[in-house]
Amino acid sequence: MPLFLPPSKAKPPPPPMRTDDRRAVLVGLGVWAVLLVVALAVPEVRSTGEGRWLGSCIAGLALGLVGLAYVHRRERRSRRRAERWRA
Repeated sequence: MPLFLPPSKAKPPPPPMRTDDRRAVLVGLGVWAVLLVVALAVPEVRSTGEGRWLGSCIAGLALGLVGLAYVHRRERRSRRRAERWRA
């Protein structure tokens, strides 16, 4: 099997696969929310005085919300491009 094919023999690349990125971001947000509840419920986490665990959970939630906004804007932009292409 050759490692390089001339362009005349190469197959065209497959079309991009559509994925639901919002679902992945929402699952991640759910995991961070559960971890935040667990961190608040465990007394050892609060009694140590270290905000590392709570801060990590809050940062994960904040970044997840930023990611959700990004995915939403990207999907909206993609739909607009598709509508312009059809017109």
